[in-house]
Amino acid sequence: MQWETVIGLEVHIQLKTSSKIFSGASTAYGAPPNSQACAVDLGMPGVLPVINREVIRMATLFGLAIDAEIAPRSIFARKHYFYPDLPKGYQISQFELPIVAGGKLEINYREGGDEPQSRVINITRAHLEEDAGKSLHEDYERYTGIDLNRAGTPLIECVSEPEMASPAQAVAYARKLHTLVQYLGICDGNMQEGSFRVDANVSVRPKGESELGTRTETKNLNSFRFLEKAIQFEIERQIDLIESGGKVVQETRLFDPDKGETRTMRSKEEAHDYRYFPDPDLLPVVIDDAFIDSVRQTMPELPDAKRERFIADFGLSAYDAELLTDTRALSAYYETVLKEFDQDPKLAANWVMGEFSGALNRDGMDIEQAPVPPKTLAGLLSRIADNTISGKIAKDVFEALWRGEAESADAIIEQKGLKQITDTGAIEAFVDEAIANHPDQVQQYRDGKTKVIGFLVGKVMQASQGKANPAAVNKLFKAKLD
Repeated sequence: MQWETVIGLEVHIQLKTSSKIFSGASTAYGAPPNSQACAVDLGMPGVLPVINREVIRMATLFGLAIDAEIAPRSIFARKHYFYPDLPKGYQISQFELPIVAGGKLEINYREGGDEPQSRVINITRAHLEEDAGKSLHEDYERYTGIDLNRAGTPLIECVSEPEMASPAQAVAYARKLHTLVQYLGICDGNMQEGSFRVDANVSVRPKGESELGTRTETKNLNSFRFLEKAIQFEIERQIDLIESGGKVVQETRLFDPDKGETRTMRSKEEAHDYRYFPDPDLLPVVIDDAFIDSVRQTMPELPDAKRERFIADFGLSAYDAELLTDTRALSAYYETVLKEFDQDPKLAANWVMGEFSGALNRDGMDIEQAPVPPKTLAGLLSRIADNTISGKIAKDVFEALWRGEAESADAIIEQKGLKQITDTGAIEAFVDEAIANHPDQVQQYRDGKTKVIGFLVGKVMQASQGKANPAAVNKLFKAKLD
């Protein structure tokens, strides 16, 4: 039997506010356990929650960015469940009237080695809620530690329609959403710290059927690789279970990254299990058109628009534009380079995507920490463009700049004597020497094996310590050997 997969994602987006959603307690990451949980977060008797206006602004900005409806009136509800890291015994969330309804994201994805495909994934809703605390197991033998610093941290929960049909589509959707919230400046996107967490709802059904199969929900996936592996495992597990005569149980599961498999966490609750009712301590959130318009005025250029502009204005390929707009910080770095060096946008793109990004990954740095600022890289590219140095030497200059040996490419070039040899007479001497020392390769070239010229050029570059102008070397060889 052939099967098809149905996937829906629930993404928890931690908002980048300095204080919590209903209290003035700090949201800073990494504080000592239970040092940032105030009486409101703990639900102590007599305290009252007060909505953080910045949270409403961020949710409105997000709704506008996904082309959704912003509810003129939304309500907070109490969602009841009992866990040690939920001190009030309920979570303040939104149920019947969320702040954001509808919306969509267009994704680009590949299935295996196939050509890129695109499709639109519809979004059901995005609602506001408070985060719970965190249970700690690693440092305790027979006990569970509870850190309530995270309790009350503001979240947007973005719920997609069950429209994705493969792990590749799900990962593309999650990545697109991850990029978007960082562009908007509403989330730092740090998955390791829990700022962006994904729950995957997965079911399978016989191909061609319209009725959905029984779904499972795999919780708190905090990397795109884990998301892909968890979904793939769950698809295979469900198919094997059904084909062997069993039934899929609706439940919540956890992914074990060490074993690469999901396991049962608890039975899956339905809405009625949570006994939702409007929170009596919080008034409805009322948003007027003037507020929405004021938020719309702060909308930055979004990734899709920036990608299309890079293609149109800079002549970049769709692939290059996609990579350069992957994060707001990377695209800003590239555009700042071009303000100083606008002769060759493709050359600048190659260096930003190549040497620069490679050095960041190698050293585990964020762009803001990079020791080579945009103006410095632009200076290096100018020396390549005017043939002062070759591309090969430029890589050595870049590494010296990255190590902090000087503040400019010109200073490194001067210190190390790296100027490219462009004098035709000097280069001709190297070419004549290579021809004299390698008669076999010369004959191969003359016999029609023209690719051997790469060997001869390499010998000249070696003899000149990389300083000979490669274009001039190639030209001289062809003039002498053709």
